[in-house]
Amino acid sequence: MVRTPDILCIGSVLWDIIGRSAAAMRQGSDLPGRISRLPGGVAMNIAATLARFGLAPAVLTAIGRDAEGDELIRETESLGVSTAFALRPADLPTDRYMAVEGANGLIAAIADAHSLEAAGEAILAPLADGRLGHAGAPWAGPVALDGNLTGALLAAIAASPLFAAADLRVAPASPGKAERLRPLLGPAHVTIYANLEEANILAQASAGTADTAAEALLSRGAARVLVTDGGRAAACGRRGAGVISARPPRVPVTRVTGAGDTFMAAHLVAERAGGTREEALSKALASAAAYVSGEMPS
Repeated sequence: MVRTPDILCIGSVLWDIIGRSAAAMRQGSDLPGRISRLPGGVAMNIAATLARFGLAPAVLTAIGRDAEGDELIRETESLGVSTAFALRPADLPTDRYMAVEGANGLIAAIADAHSLEAAGEAILAPLADGRLGHAGAPWAGPVALDGNLTGALLAAIAASPLFAAADLRVAPASPGKAERLRPLLGPAHVTIYANLEEANILAQASAGTADTAAEALLSRGAARVLVTDGGRAAACGRRGAGVISARPPRVPVTRVTGAGDTFMAAHLVAERAGGTREEALSKALASAAAYVSGEMPS
């Protein structure tokens, strides 16, 4: 019997291929370092962090029926993340993400999530066919949604009765995909997590700090937003309640890919435990700092 999950993570589950050098890098650098391959993707990173915090997450995604997909399923399950509701298309390969990081942060990245995009709304079938809910009795728990879905599908989700009762938490996935989230700015049950660059794109603003970016998003109609800015102050904005901010702990940076996903997962868990806005923001920043320092496992 398949266990009902505590939370659904919808979006990319793929192989992360990350090259890291301990030295600062620039365009054209050719330096020694380490190359790792591990389960990744925004939805996967959030789900894995939630599992480490003791929750039982499940992913709604597309994972190919190729050898890479079979291995990814095994690795994902071993991390405490259920793939019981994942779509396994026979005609699509397993997606991949490749990044290069140096001591000065992310240098470049390419996300090949074409299979997820091609699968489209088919990944949402468990929310409509009774396995996790249906239009008359929609899923009423938390949902972590990532911006690797197509703009058309994200717009459909914003208006769908299948999500009307959900606590919907949304991450852009990357600055290049932030604009896709505009249909999700208005609904009261949506919380958007973004870094400063993504927030400015989404708000069509040029804010220099997280708190001013949060204010810009609220003025655009967002119900609730969390904006991060690396090692600088992060902000939490809520419609009718204004903006609060806090600074993350100072830590050495050993990695950056997945830090925003860790922040989002930790914030959700802190709120689920009854934490105040200030407490949840502080705990999320502490968890993200532990992640980038290497203290928290990937």
